[in-house]
Amino acid sequence: MADIDPPEHDIQTTAPAGGPSGRPTVALALGAGGAKGLAHIGAIEEIEAAGYEVVAIAGSSMGALIGGIYAMGKLDVYRDWVSTLAKLDVLRLLDWTFTGGGLIKGEKIIGTLRQLIGDVHIEDLPLAFTAVATDLDREREVWITRGSLFDAIRASIAIPTIFRPHRLGGRLLVDGALLNPVPVTPLIREHADYLFAVSVDGPAERAQAEPQEAHDDESHRGRIGEWLGKLLPAGSGVPREAAPGALELLNQSMDLMQANLSRLRLAAYVPDLLIQMPRNVSTAFEFHRARELIELGRHRAREALRLWHEREGSPPAETAD
Repeated sequence: MADIDPPEHDIQTTAPAGGPSGRPTVALALGAGGAKGLAHIGAIEEIEAAGYEVVAIAGSSMGALIGGIYAMGKLDVYRDWVSTLAKLDVLRLLDWTFTGGGLIKGEKIIGTLRQLIGDVHIEDLPLAFTAVATDLDREREVWITRGSLFDAIRASIAIPTIFRPHRLGGRLLVDGALLNPVPVTPLIREHADYLFAVSVDGPAERAQAEPQEAHDDESHRGRIGEWLGKLLPAGSGVPREAAPGALELLNQSMDLMQANLSRLRLAAYVPDLLIQMPRNVSTAFEFHRARELIELGRHRAREALRLWHEREGSPPAETAD
């Protein structure tokens, strides 16, 4: 088997072992998953509540967005904002286009976040941060560890066909989840007591009772899928009404590919603790369910930490006053 070239990365940064507070330190990998990645917020808050200090983060796609905002110290600002979004608010953030390789430009959402959060150079962050993207031309993984934080995030979230690719440093970059959905590998170089990973690609679970507005959500997604389906040719011999909508098919296909790639990557690079969310907890576009998804992340992280402490025979870290 031919050797695989190591991923490109701009600079290497390391975080010192043992935080200033004396709490156990964690290098944290945050996986891709669109709106499902909002669960990362609750998971991070629960990890901190358990007494750990996050000293390094690597993220792909939504994991890069949440991780970068956390590294800036603005996670509470983003959490409060995203928790207020309704379905129409989410739609207003989408700048639709039919050119440039994606249905959404992505400039409006990044501009909104820059205005809300601000921007910073990654090398000036108080902890090590890596955004993972994919270089289409060179067909390789890219670790972005310097330059504008939101340029790095924009590259990492560029889901093919959904968001336009992002050109950065002469490279055409798309979603890091294409090659590394849960980026544990950039954190192997970091000096931390533990390496945790949060994945939203876990095994599907039986659907829970949906909120009152779920019927409206289904109707809304169906209309979008039907509209997109009209832009694409129908498969020969297959009645259009018998096939899933284009948006639904794209979402299901990407979920399946990403879940299997996550499983393979995590088997090769095993973190000390893996916190998983079921991959069917939401679609990639249901940002209006932020409160629910954040709470799920908090619950799953709490349970995973409890089981891990029991298995390792060690008590939880002391929580800060």
